[in-house]
Amino acid sequence: MIKETVLKLYKSTEIQQFLGLGISFMIAWLRMSFGMRNFKYIDTIKKTVESECPSTVSCADIIALSARDAVELLGGSHIEMKMGRKDSLLSYTATVEDFIPNHNDNISLVISRFQSIAVDIEAMVALLGAHSVGRVHCLNIVHRLYPTIDPTLDPSYAEFLKRRCPTPDPDSNSVEYARNDPETPMVLDNMYYKLLLSHKGLLLVYQQLTSDPSTLSYVKSMAANNSYFQDLFARAMILLSENNPLTGDQGEVRKDCWYVNAR
Repeated sequence: MIKETVLKLYKSTEIQQFLGLGISFMIAWLRMSFGMRNFKYIDTIKKTVESECPSTVSCADIIALSARDAVELLGGSHIEMKMGRKDSLLSYTATVEDFIPNHNDNISLVISRFQSIAVDIEAMVALLGAHSVGRVHCLNIVHRLYPTIDPTLDPSYAEFLKRRCPTPDPDSNSVEYARNDPETPMVLDNMYYKLLLSHKGLLLVYQQLTSDPSTLSYVKSMAANNSYFQDLFARAMILLSENNPLTGDQGEVRKDCWYVNAR
């Protein structure tokens, strides 16, 4: 049950982006993107763990280990993820939002945000490869399709996207979407980079990886060598997961991931 749960969690959220930010994003998740959902699976894991080892495994560790296991279940490398994180006593919603790249951000801003948490450019390019699995809602795509097609998109791919997203004004609560990787949608692999080199990146920030000299060489290397991508992705996940965690006497082990413990 746990394996099925973590796989659903990884596929349904941007969970891999938050590993270094404790559990703060869960408290205020309603302010986050439409893609942030299915935290019920974290609740399921937490209840199961608490029944066996009460007040031992933090919600932050559960999220990190869920991402680790989901990566392996999706065909990625095994990641030696450390444990011992504590949950925060406060919600740092603004901090979380400040470090999440927007799909309309320019690549320079995305690079600077990752570098501010000690994730270098090579690791950042690898982390974005997590979007080999998952999907993008039409709301975040249509500006590249209407009223005119973004010239950086492959024309035939753009027409395919217009069939997936037939209106320039989709319902913000709809489930209209396109998969990031239509070739191997349920495998964490380097197809994401191959598609970028073919001008088939769904989001503008993806496609910018091929236009910036500081990132293009890594895109080409990862597209050419899946093992290189897998190794770099594992390293990048470790970097992200070890970004300034609360440990030792800091923070707490929450009994319920949605709330700080009663004092």
